[in-house]
Amino acid sequence: MNDGGKNLLAHERFGLTIERLCHQLIEDWGDFSDACVVGIQPRGVPLSDRIHDRLQVLTGNHRIQYGRLDITFYRDDFRMHDTPLAPHPNEMDFVVTGKKVLLVDDVLYTGRTIQAALAALQHYGRPQMVELVVLVDRRFNRHLPIQADYTGLIVDALDEAYVKVHWKEIHGQDEVLLFDKK
Repeated sequence: MNDGGKNLLAHERFGLTIERLCHQLIEDWGDFSDACVVGIQPRGVPLSDRIHDRLQVLTGNHRIQYGRLDITFYRDDFRMHDTPLAPHPNEMDFVVTGKKVLLVDDVLYTGRTIQAALAALQHYGRPQMVELVVLVDRRFNRHLPIQADYTGLIVDALDEAYVKVHWKEIHGQDEVLLFDKK
């Protein structure tokens, strides 16, 4: 499916990376009792789906709470679009008060998406703690003091480049690509 970008994480290593992240999470979080997984819509959801499914299998806990959080109107740039925004529905049928929350997104870039997610999450209560897992961390491009607790891949790319994650379910193949902006 590679459409011209440099392949940073090919299909074979993609699955291993997610598996490694899940094992790291289990080492720190145990069986995920009193915890939940929350995927940031839309791009964090394919990763959070996979992590949630795999954690249930690895821990034997099939009651790990899982939600999908829309951040459209919490972003600091939401009024800067020329076209109407189309938010995704929140799929959170639980509160996070007193729980450990695993927040999931695909790429950590400026930190603004995570800031918006933290603001949106507050409408579901006050969590005991929040930790962040991302598939890709672009660590040299942060605008805010936000960092991932769990990272699949670190990419040192300048602003002129961008990272795109392809998902088997959406794009036909799992891969992480780096493109030059031209």
